[in-house]
Amino acid sequence: MRAVLVDWLVEVAAEYKLLPDTLYLSISHIDRFLSLNALPRHKLQLLGVSSMLISSKYEEISGPHVEDFCYITDNTYTREEVVKMEADILKALKFEVGNPTIKTFLR
Repeated sequence: MRAVLVDWLVEVAAEYKLLPDTLYLSISHIDRFLSLNALPRHKLQLLGVSSMLISSKYEEISGPHVEDFCYITDNTYTREEVVKMEADILKALKFEVGNPTIKTFLR
């Protein structure tokens, strides 16, 4: 399921013209969150968009808004659900969001 989520996030990043660093950081946040918490399959897309929201706030000059991420999920999740998951991720990661990604090591 992770592979499906990552493929979808690549498409989301392309749709919103996000920096590659944003995508890599999102995947890193997902992996770190899932290593600490069990999550039902139906919440993986929510985890993905919330991670990308965090990463876009960190990396992008003018990133997509919460509503854009709700829209890209075909409004499967509400604004409140995305914001709640964002808070859950930040809490689980202890607000350490600027960690090195795979791209850092490939430079």
